[in-house]
Amino acid sequence: MLTLCGSDQGLCHIEFGSYADRADFLGTWANRYYSGAEYVYVAEPLAPAMAQLGEYFAGKRHSFDLALDMRGTEFQQKVWKALLDIPYGAAVSYKSIAEQIGQPKAVRAVGGANNKNPLPIVVPCHRVIGSGGALVGYGGGLSIKESLLSLERQHHDCTLTTSGE
Repeated sequence: MLTLCGSDQGLCHIEFGSYADRADFLGTWANRYYSGAEYVYVAEPLAPAMAQLGEYFAGKRHSFDLALDMRGTEFQQKVWKALLDIPYGAAVSYKSIAEQIGQPKAVRAVGGANNKNPLPIVVPCHRVIGSGGALVGYGGGLSIKESLLSLERQHHDCTLTTSGE
């Protein structure tokens, strides 16, 4: 189950789990990035995101066309932008992302930015793997990361490729 959150600017958060299970975390997160934010259940503005995620899970969508409202540090924003460049069905290393953003020694910081990615799946942090192809770290758990990569391998014309170390 996924919980989607939106702002006036676009999709701003995807959380693994139900709102009921994650309400405390989401409240803390919203207060940090959206001072004075109020949760109102209105599904209609999130309908495009829900539809596109459904298409993704059915193997019919390889990228997303949604307005995004991602709040984070300048470094996090750079990392998240780089994640959007990783093609469907591909995987790159944390080191590769660090090099791509011009900070080759910031491998651990890239991992930290991935951990703070507010829009997993849409901003595909699951496509970032450790050196040698090891699956490491994912907010939804490694089994979900593995499932997402497997889904993409299944619905992609070629095998999962890796670049970098």
